[in-house]
Amino acid sequence: MISMDDVIEVFTDGSSLGNPGPGGFAAILRYKGKEKIISGGEPETTNNRMEMRAVISALKAIKNKNIPVKIYSDSSLIVNTMNDGWKKKKNVDLWEDLAKAAHGLKITWHWVRGHANHPENNRVDAIAVAAAKKQKKRR
Repeated sequence: MISMDDVIEVFTDGSSLGNPGPGGFAAILRYKGKEKIISGGEPETTNNRMEMRAVISALKAIKNKNIPVKIYSDSSLIVNTMNDGWKKKKNVDLWEDLAKAAHGLKITWHWVRGHANHPENNRVDAIAVAAAKKQKKRR
């Protein structure tokens, strides 16, 4: 049986102020009690692109491909596409990047309800919104 210490937990979120508009993304990676926070943004983007960018950035930060990964996202688009094979109609460039970043990793995908007092989701949401606001100020 795998303990939680033997799993990398990843919590992701994306935000855009307008759709399209300035956007931000965030991810928290947790392993053996330590956390790494990743965030960034783009001046003109969509919420879905930022959700995807959060996951891609988190997966690219994982160096040891032998450790199982649990991704928690409030994006039903991402989770259902990865779990149920939903058709990838838009943002094909990012779906390709996500596939490359995920290659060789053992990932399980978990949907969490956004804005529902999930502590880590609330944290990544706040970081993603702050990153989007930073992009807005740069305009």
